[in-house]
Parts: sequence; structure tokens; C-alpha cells
Amino acid sequence: MADVRVFSPGGYRFINAVFQYSGGVAAEPGFAIERVRLQHALPLSEGLAYIESHLAGLGRPSTAFCSCELRSPAPFSETGFVDFNRQYVETLARWGIFSNDINPVARTNVCPAHNEPAEPSLHAFAYTVPSTDDLPSFIVAGGGEGTEIGGSFRDQIVSLDDTSIEGMRAKVRYVSAEMRRRLNALGFDWHDASAVQAYTVFANFGAVFEDELVKAGAVDVGLTWSFCRPPVVGLDFEMDVRGPAREIVR
Repeated sequence: MADVRVFSPGGYRFINAVFQYSGGVAAEPGFAIERVRLQHALPLSEGLAYIESHLAGLGRPSTAFCSCELRSPAPFSETGFVDFNRQYVETLARWGIFSNDINPVARTNVCPAHNEPAEPSLHAFAYTVPSTDDLPSFIVAGGGEGTEIGGSFRDQIVSLDDTSIEGMRAKVRYVSAEMRRRLNALGFDWHDASAVQAYTVFANFGAVFEDELVKAGAVDVGLTWSFCRPPVVGLDFEMDVRGPAREIVR
């Protein structure tokens, strides 16, 4: 069973996962989640400063920050990914969000195959605002075909190095099941989503799209397929799901 906790200073609940990110977030009663997508991605340090300024302008504390989407130049090694994330969470600790390796903030971090950024950059972010509406809002973090249960990450990758049709089928089936598990843990299902995103550079995804996602009712709202790689070497497929109360482009 998923470990769902409430982060009261932010007005949201989250699926406790790994120190790098949570499995997803949902607004608590009295709050709603808003998502901002940047027209032009900002280098991460500038992006985090932008988030802080944006929240201050809304009269919201930094603890309202609940999710972000990053774009990185290329997949990290396992060690490189840990090192990157240790630097990333320093800002969250300063904001009063990250403590004792518990990270409430959901995240997607993927690597464009073309026109990649020169350094890890902020593509989008989300936060909570007070709301009297009863409409629920949530963001499920990006997840690939690795189980994230400790030990060597590479040893946990589904159909490792197999991007044949059947290899991609196994990957998509695993990731979509994980997305639904996270949705259910937060109190939602596929029909509550306003956007579903997939990240892969392998065309064989198209061969299994109908069977594994359409027939399962996972993409009734459609699918955005971004030609990106997941953030760690060895992963080939990633998804995330969201249903924020409002989306803004800046």
C-alpha cells in the first residue's frame, strides 16, 4: 500500500517515495493546484528563483511548491543522478519542504533527444493556492520502467535494453500500471486526468499504444508524446499524469 502523507505547510498530500521526489501530489481540502509552463525553459538555478518570486507575488509561501518538470541535456549515470538530486534538494530544504530525506515535491525530469538544453532546466512547475471549489486537483510524478526499490537501479529495469515491440509492451504495461497505482493512492483514476504524457524515443511504442493504453482507458483525454529519454541511463519509457485546477503559460 502506498505511503500517502499530508504536507500541511503546502496544503497538499503526497506519495512518499525516494529522496529525489514524491510519487505524486494532490491538493488538500481548501486548496487547488495550479501549473505554470514556461514558454522558454530556464536554467534550473534561475528557474528555482523564478518559482520563489512567482509564489511571493501570489502571497504564497515557498512551501506551496508541489511539483516541477525538468529538461536535462542527457541521461545521468546512477551516481550522477544521485549527485544532481542532492544539489537540487538543497533549495527545497531551504524552503522548508525537504527534511530527513522526505521529499513531498513530485517531479518529472526527462532529456530531449533534439534541441536539448545546455544544462538541467525548468520546463514547468506547480503549487497550491487557497480555493473554495470542490474540484480535486493532482499531479502524478514521472515514472519509468524501473522499480526503485533499492540496490542497483539497472538490475530493476523491466526488459532491460529490449526495445522490440514485446520489450516496449512490457515497459509500457509496467509504467501504466504504476501510474494507475499512484492515481489510486491519491484518490483518483484515469478518468480524472486532464493530461497524460509519455516520453520515449522508440517508435515501437506506437505499436503497443492502442492495446496497452487506449483499450485500458488510460488516454481518453488524448496523449502527449514527447521525444525525450528518461533521466537515467538504461530507462527507455516514462509517463506522467496530471489534473491541475488551472494551467498557465508564462
